[in-house]
Amino acid sequence: MSQVMSPAMSLEHRLRRRFLALLASALLLPNWAQAQDADATPAQEPTADAEALEIVMRADEIRFPRDSFQTEIAVRNLSAGEQNDERKFRVLSRGNENTIVLSTEPASERGQALLMRGRDLWIFMPSVSQPVRLSLAQRLTGQVANGDLARANLAGDYIPTIIGREELDGQAAVVLSLSAVDRGVTYSKVKYWVAEKDSRPLKAEFYALSGRLLKTARYEEFKDMAGRLRPTRLVLEDALRAGEVSVLTYETMRLRDLPERMFTREYLRRLEQ
Repeated sequence: MSQVMSPAMSLEHRLRRRFLALLASALLLPNWAQAQDADATPAQEPTADAEALEIVMRADEIRFPRDSFQTEIAVRNLSAGEQNDERKFRVLSRGNENTIVLSTEPASERGQALLMRGRDLWIFMPSVSQPVRLSLAQRLTGQVANGDLARANLAGDYIPTIIGREELDGQAAVVLSLSAVDRGVTYSKVKYWVAEKDSRPLKAEFYALSGRLLKTARYEEFKDMAGRLRPTRLVLEDALRAGEVSVLTYETMRLRDLPERMFTREYLRRLEQ
């Protein structure tokens, strides 16, 4: 005779399956990435460019406040123009180095949290007693990698150089090549378009170590949030699978004093209490 799961057992079963999938991904991803990029030719160490670094730093400050802040983000995942699902997150960030990403919707994932300190990242799940170490490059949902929400410090994670200037959507833009400082960052290389006039981020292309284009991002709908004009919509398009898109909408953003003691594994579970 078959046994029917209660709703509580079904939810626990789904959470355990998701945890096991994340754990397997965390263990297997480094080996898979090395196999994929084994034949890649090591790039020559780029030379630091003071002007390029200043441009990227100004663009970083437009994307997010330099000081501690809180933002609410809705992520819609679409395939061929049809919405698959929507997820919501609360991000608490302190000085680009310490971040907490809390899942707020759907209800089945409420209580899950990512904790980033520097470039170290862990996931916490209500049904699992110990946190699991993750990579910034692993996907969180749709086209959104963990690092897309947990870490926004392009100036600290990449060595930028100016490779040209061109017009993009009617705006004069500086085009930069960003090379990862090490393999611990989210992407190996980024091609980045920044407006010449006011240093607004306009577009980015994200690449794997092999040189393969992974996805493209566009920064849109600049509005006044947390004291200055910022992009409130980020559109991520999969370069490998046509029609796979994630749209991030920054619904609110405010400056907030966040003490460093919050950004510890011991303190994290208290946030949902």
